[in-house]
Amino acid sequence: MPHLARPAALALVLALAVTGCGADVSSEEGKGDTPRASDDHYPVTVENCGEKKTFERAPRRVVTNDVGITEIMFALGLEDHMAGYVMPDDKGDLTTVPWRDGYRKTEWLSKERINKELVLDARADLVFAGWNYGFNEGEGFTPAELRRVGIDSYLLSESCRNGQGKARGVMAPLDALYTDLRNLGKVFDVEDRAETLVSAFREQVAEARAKAPKGADRPRVFLYDSGEDKPFTSGAFAGPHDIITKAGGDHIMKDLEDSWTTVGWETVVARDPEVIVINDYGDTTAEQKRRFLKSHKPLANVSAVKNDRIVVLDYVDLVESPRNPAAVSSLAADLRRFGS
Repeated sequence: MPHLARPAALALVLALAVTGCGADVSSEEGKGDTPRASDDHYPVTVENCGEKKTFERAPRRVVTNDVGITEIMFALGLEDHMAGYVMPDDKGDLTTVPWRDGYRKTEWLSKERINKELVLDARADLVFAGWNYGFNEGEGFTPAELRRVGIDSYLLSESCRNGQGKARGVMAPLDALYTDLRNLGKVFDVEDRAETLVSAFREQVAEARAKAPKGADRPRVFLYDSGEDKPFTSGAFAGPHDIITKAGGDHIMKDLEDSWTTVGWETVVARDPEVIVINDYGDTTAEQKRRFLKSHKPLANVSAVKNDRIVVLDYVDLVESPRNPAAVSSLAADLRRFGS
């Protein structure tokens, strides 16, 4: 089961962000006054995955799917606009994370897959999810289906499809996070809070980059999510790409114009990563994944395996979430340690 790391650093960033908005900080989660929409703010229009969406008022009963999406809402202080969230129970101890008060106040609707019946029962007026982060044509749960029953949707920008089949990704991963923070800030009339978060996150990433390996010192890095016959990994448009590159690594799958996708082990071996990052989540533990990588014969001569340069980040660090900037800082420290 993943442990959700670095709560102190995240709490500090969020506290600084909310303080910068002029809100009262009532706890280390950085929570302040409940955002209130002004009457003259609406209607507002934002562009989401290439579609212009107009809101006549702030949604009041949002259902979110998955941990990163849920914490975007919490980071903006929007739990009072939520009907609840859906996610598996493999996300660690939620009582220790920076947004624990949001989890305490908001109903955990289901630990199973999100579906139309669930959001109808919750009387949702908006579903915040993404392609392969809840929305899926094969299961009949799509923005179009929700529209037919009078429920609006907002797509996670990391999950935007780019027109090449079902390939996802239309912008750099951290830009996707900043885009969603700004869009939702506008939709819920908390733009100052969103801008302060974006500024704080940009500063955190810049500080990590300033200390990160550069030039020829940048190690080749591979993200291992799961899979034994073929590895599931990150392309250029999923969170790990920006986390790796801004931490000072050379992402070996940067030429894949997709977000999360499958490759062959022969490609990994040919590109010889010097560091492997494990995505920690699900029924297979990070230690089990590490043992597999160390014992998988085709990887025996890969530099990261030979030198035991394998690090672990949590799922919520690697999918689009407010934890991405802290993950850059964490990985940058690991890469500096390996280079020393």
